[in-house]
Amino acid sequence: MSAETLAELSDLLVVAAVLLYLAAMIGFAVELAFGRARRDASQVRRGARVPAAVGAAGPETAESDTEPAEGIEPPSWAPKAGLAGLVIAWIGWAANLAALVTRGLAVERWPWGNLYEFVVAICLAVVTTFLVAQLRQNIRYLGAFVMLAGALGLGLAVLQFYTAAGPVVPALNSYWIAIHVTAAIVASGLFFLAGASGILYLIRGDGLSRLPARADLERVAHRAIVLAFPVWTFAVIAGALWADKAWGRYWGWDPKEVWSFITWIGYAAYLHARVTAGWRGHKATIVQLIALACLLFNLFGVNIFISGLHSYA
Repeated sequence: MSAETLAELSDLLVVAAVLLYLAAMIGFAVELAFGRARRDASQVRRGARVPAAVGAAGPETAESDTEPAEGIEPPSWAPKAGLAGLVIAWIGWAANLAALVTRGLAVERWPWGNLYEFVVAICLAVVTTFLVAQLRQNIRYLGAFVMLAGALGLGLAVLQFYTAAGPVVPALNSYWIAIHVTAAIVASGLFFLAGASGILYLIRGDGLSRLPARADLERVAHRAIVLAFPVWTFAVIAGALWADKAWGRYWGWDPKEVWSFITWIGYAAYLHARVTAGWRGHKATIVQLIALACLLFNLFGVNIFISGLHSYA
């Protein structure tokens, strides 16, 4: 195929990925809306003793404290809708991946040299993180939110950030783009998964809910951040090494460098608070969502609104 044909195919695959992500979102949303409602197990003390009534022989275990309450049996088609959403999500992921590959072949370089390509790659990383995690643990309850984020991200890339296939500035034409930017993309995908879990943690009430227990949501977020933090650290270090080769200095307080470091501090504070201060639950979730806000501004705000060596403003 010619470069022009590959570029056009890439554009069509991005649109296909948007539609597939939206279809997958509907499947996940149907399962979430009509699935089983459960009581938050973190609010129930298993085996807890209740004070004995006056005149009773001794304390007894409250039945409601031993097992989480469950709602009515969900319709049989609800899990099937979630499974269909998962299958469609994999097909959308394949279209997203193929869009990046064909774009790379069309421009004969790594396909994240501009904001459009970078956002398409970020969306792929977010969906990849979710699908890989789903292979190890059932987290389909996150599917509707992850698919919505992927569809919105790709839609924004097409409508606002689209850049025709072509060469990049000489500073970006380096093997470091495969190292530094790839690490940042992978870490961002994990951080976004943690952020989705954190938002659901804050949304979930104490009573019956179709969302999982807060403890499960917090566990998913923490594991994702533990994996992402060293990758982000490597991305910052690799960026400094690339800066020295491209501009003759490791660190120049460019806005992108500053906000990458602020993001690193945010997630370091989250991990430090959990280990030293024993922060769990609401306080830890707030810290990691503040760090996520810093990451979002670093990835989009700096690139769009602030001029610098790294930005597309």
